[in-house]
Amino acid sequence: MGRHQRSRSATAISSSATRSSDVTDLDFAASAIISSPFGRVDALGPVELRETAYEIFFMSCRSSSTTTAGEVSSPRSIGNGSRIKKSLGLKPRRSTPMMTRTLSQTSGPVSPSRGGGGGGGRRPMTPPEIIRQQMRVTEQSDARLRRTLMRAVVGQVGRRPDTIVLPLELLRQLRPPEFADGEEYHQWQFRQIKLLEAGLILHPSLPLDRLNSAVLRFREVMRATEIRAIDVTSKSSDTMRALTNAVHALAWRSGVGAGGGDAAHWADGYPLNVNLYVSLLQTVFHQRDPAVVLDEVDEMLDLIRKTWPTLGVNKAIHNVCFAWVFFYQYVVVTGQVEADLAAASLAVLDDVAVDAKGIGRGGGDVVYGRVLVGALGAMQEWSERRLMDYHDSYEKGIGGAPTEGMEILLSIALAAGRIVADRDSAGAAENFAGDRVDYYISGMGDGDGDGEPGVVLTQLARDTEELAAIERRSFSPVLRRWHPAPVAVAAVTLHGCYGVVLRQYLGKVTILTEELVRVLQAASRMEKALAQMTAEDAADCRDDRAKAVVGDMEPYEVESVVMGLLKVWMDDKLKITMDCLRRAKETESWIPKSKDEPFATSAIELVKLAKYTVDEFSEIPASAKEEVVQDLVDGLEAIFQDYISFVSSCGSKQNYLPPLPPLTRCNQDSGFFKLWRKAVLPSCQAPEGSPRSGSHHIPRPSISRGTQRLYVRLNTLEYILTHLQSIDDSLAVARLDASRAAAQSAVSHVAEVAAFRLVFLDSRHTFYHGLYIGGVGDARIRPALRALKQNLTFLVSVLVDTAQPVAVREVMRASFEAFLMVLLAGGGDRSFTRGDHAVVEEDFRSLRRAFCTCGEGLVPEDVVAREAEVAEGVVGLMAMSTEALIDAFGLATFDSIADAGEDGGATPVPPTPRQWDPADPNTILRVLCHRDDEVASQFLKRTFQLAKRR
Repeated sequence: MGRHQRSRSATAISSSATRSSDVTDLDFAASAIISSPFGRVDALGPVELRETAYEIFFMSCRSSSTTTAGEVSSPRSIGNGSRIKKSLGLKPRRSTPMMTRTLSQTSGPVSPSRGGGGGGGRRPMTPPEIIRQQMRVTEQSDARLRRTLMRAVVGQVGRRPDTIVLPLELLRQLRPPEFADGEEYHQWQFRQIKLLEAGLILHPSLPLDRLNSAVLRFREVMRATEIRAIDVTSKSSDTMRALTNAVHALAWRSGVGAGGGDAAHWADGYPLNVNLYVSLLQTVFHQRDPAVVLDEVDEMLDLIRKTWPTLGVNKAIHNVCFAWVFFYQYVVVTGQVEADLAAASLAVLDDVAVDAKGIGRGGGDVVYGRVLVGALGAMQEWSERRLMDYHDSYEKGIGGAPTEGMEILLSIALAAGRIVADRDSAGAAENFAGDRVDYYISGMGDGDGDGEPGVVLTQLARDTEELAAIERRSFSPVLRRWHPAPVAVAAVTLHGCYGVVLRQYLGKVTILTEELVRVLQAASRMEKALAQMTAEDAADCRDDRAKAVVGDMEPYEVESVVMGLLKVWMDDKLKITMDCLRRAKETESWIPKSKDEPFATSAIELVKLAKYTVDEFSEIPASAKEEVVQDLVDGLEAIFQDYISFVSSCGSKQNYLPPLPPLTRCNQDSGFFKLWRKAVLPSCQAPEGSPRSGSHHIPRPSISRGTQRLYVRLNTLEYILTHLQSIDDSLAVARLDASRAAAQSAVSHVAEVAAFRLVFLDSRHTFYHGLYIGGVGDARIRPALRALKQNLTFLVSVLVDTAQPVAVREVMRASFEAFLMVLLAGGGDRSFTRGDHAVVEEDFRSLRRAFCTCGEGLVPEDVVAREAEVAEGVVGLMAMSTEALIDAFGLATFDSIADAGEDGGATPVPPTPRQWDPADPNTILRVLCHRDDEVASQFLKRTFQLAKRR
């Protein structure tokens, strides 16, 4: 450890004297920096403690030797320097003027070792004189104490100091005339009483019953003394006698204390004894230059040791107190600028460590344990408070190089802490230094910042990286003495501290913004720098514990954070959209929002949410979007497909197709029946030229509400299709192809269902249930066409443009299907002759024409022609003769009518096709079943045993 080089001139000494003059009392609690670890003696102030300590010192030196207090010889040779200062690493100092005095000022002979001269010359002060002056005791007080003590020990030469209750002896011997006035005498007397109270009652060395009769008697005397001074002039003073008896009873009680009943226990109770002893130890520091330890420290300590029996102090307690006074002098008195003082405290701690091991954990000396734990605990606590923030404490440097003070404090904190830890638990100090340094490094905090969180975090990342660099450059070389990888620990700590703040910030955001991206980029750069520092530091160590530090750095995983945020955001948006879908399934009534928006309200809301989600996603400034865009598309696809399935869940065309009637032979109508049929027309029909078919009659559309709701579904699907394209354009890198295909398929399905409902349900009276009932000539297609055109006009008016072509096309297909069913499955009320062909053909051409002229080419003519081919083929069969039909049927079934007749059995009826076809045997058979002639009837009877209609 480096030493502070000092060079002080007389001017420097003078200025330091001004600075140190304020430190007048040894009152540790008065310092806001650090307080005494030994507890307080409330009954006595610092001045009273100091005066008492000197009185005990004087008594111990005077009574323990025939040599007077002014005649102590030095145990060292002149010029060799102080043995103690040398052992503590303290440099010898030239004595200052304070340490000399004239012979005329001395109160005793000059020590031969000082080589005093004659006359009125100057000579060095003796150690007792130095101690007196250091404790600021006046020569008048010292002379009075000398005379009093001499009177007390007359005839008792050699009496041990620990057998004398000094305050009691002083009370007996000192008289009022020896003081300036009665008030001074009274205050001095009461101080001695308070001292006796502190030593005998408040802080006794042995347990004491506070209701002891001696205690009660003493309290009475104390109350009386507080009012006025005790009369000690009369030998028959009852008060003095009561005080003497009480003090003897308390001080000389038998017990297990040091010396048992062989000593007076009045100043050896903790913490009174330690506070008194520390007051004495403080005298080794120069009054005017507190950083200087007097060269006479060896002789001074030899004298101070004589107080041990009276104060109950031993070598172990002395070492703890001595380490403490050096530490206190370094921290409080000199302001942590004198590294030599801290080094001296550290050197004394080596002796303390030996003592602590010798006494052992849980030793019987309770006072020593309290002194040890109190002093060393305070030293460790104060040091660690600064070490926990060593960047702020030492970055600018205190008392030399930036890290010199830090190294000193580290040494003291670890030395003191290790001694206490080893005493508390055997083996606890095995990895003590490394663990504590790890703790100090980990104590580096991250400050707060004002402003926008993102801006603060970005700056904090840069500051953290800079702090790590300072740590590596300035402090790690010091810390490496006790820890194998201090850089790694610091980097991991800083990384973790920033991570806490970063995670708090991320916990409050739901979407990646420009600000968040900047924060994550700064965090990523800082993390890479710290990770490199950690890896390099750990790589230089062979210590497994050091390499394990690398594993303690939990990565920020910025990309994962981005992905997590995206997924959380995406899940949240998809959940909102799913909730919209759920509400639609529960509440949608298929009533359009308005004429201008003829689609379901749920579709508007769903598309709005989807577009908002995609637009917001497009604004997220992160490359990781490409990895999750397909997840977003898949989520939207699932929702749209579910909604499309919901929209298209409206049944099928089979729900509206009438059942096929059984095949029967057509009755040959009698002339009477034909006349009756002409007279009684079906209620849904009107003959040509009737008023119902006049030019002034405009039939209303026969579209039910259910069909109209199907039109709303169609509009809704077209609305979805249109906006799916818009969403695709926004996504750019992915498409909602499955949803679009599902919507297109759903449009065809719903249009088909709507068409079959319109034709077979809404228009059934004029079309399937009315056409050709009772005869072709009397029930033509014109009424059905008028209703159809009205329905088509309404359809075009309510459907969006994109839905009209497919809807009209499906109505055309349903109409052609209905026309064919009239011809092929019209039931017993319909029959046709070959001569009806021309009328039927004309009606079908009119039906075709209705779709060719609907709207502005909604259904192209080629499409109409293609869809009409099957119906035209069936109408063509009606033009064929019965014989030709029978031959065509035979060819279609590959059966011989003759074979069927020879067998005499019934030929099975060909299955009904899914779609009518002029070449299909079942279709031809149905034309025969509706042919009103004898040949057809006979064929059907012979071949299939079909009965006539009834």
